Amino acid sequence: MKRIDLNCDMGELADSIMDGTQESLMPSLTSVNIACGGHAGDAQTMKTTIEQSLRWKLAIGAHPGYPDRANFGRLDLSLPPEAIADSVFEQVSALAEIAAGCKATVTHVKPHGALYNQAVGNRVLAEAIADGVARWNCDVILVGLAGSLMLDVFREAGFRVAAEAFADRRYEANGTLRSRKFDDALIRDPAEAGRQALRIAERNTVIARDGTEVAVSAQTICIHGDTPGASKIAAAVAQTLRQGGIELEALH
Repeated sequence: MKRIDLNCDMGELADSIMDGTQESLMPSLTSVNIACGGHAGDAQTMKTTIEQSLRWKLAIGAHPGYPDRANFGRLDLSLPPEAIADSVFEQVSALAEIAAGCKATVTHVKPHGALYNQAVGNRVLAEAIADGVARWNCDVILVGLAGSLMLDVFREAGFRVAAEAFADRRYEANGTLRSRKFDDALIRDPAEAGRQALRIAERNTVIARDGTEVAVSAQTICIHGDTPGASKIAAAVAQTLRQGGIELEALH
């Protein structure tokens, strides 16, 4: 039986954390990536999200982004590599300290937003991310876009890696994600997201926006927690994968 991880970016929206909306996604998931003070998140949201994740026995990861809360870390920045490494180290360390206080372990690190997307094809930026994580701990999994340079850089730095694909994002023909500046970048229909996830798991491909079939070999599939209707999307993706004979299993 094929196995795949189903992850979600979390700890980003304080209201959804406190009103139960965030936790409503967790029965469908196997791992979470928690915002740790860069693009979003603070000590309280990190602690609450970790506690929720422990209740559902989910693997816990850090989700560092550009320190640009005004733009939710989704604006491309041009920061020196040293500044990026410093910021990643500070963010991951902050989450790890809170996790330790909750008797939890951080198993993986996945960059957020523009930091992630720029590192897909930028060796210097990917190296800076790896350097920042390595200052904290080299024995974690680094998550990056399937088929991208960033995964090669992370491997070269000595990390275990997990190739990631997306259930709720559209792809370009070159295997990159459709920019969020376009209205059709997000897949909001739960059934469509489920079909895309199953195609990734079964065939290692996605159908790009122009109809091109693109190779996407992944160990983990992402759903964004801030997408409208995310809990329905997560439930549909999990159900579709299981009905397709795919076992959901956390990264380890």
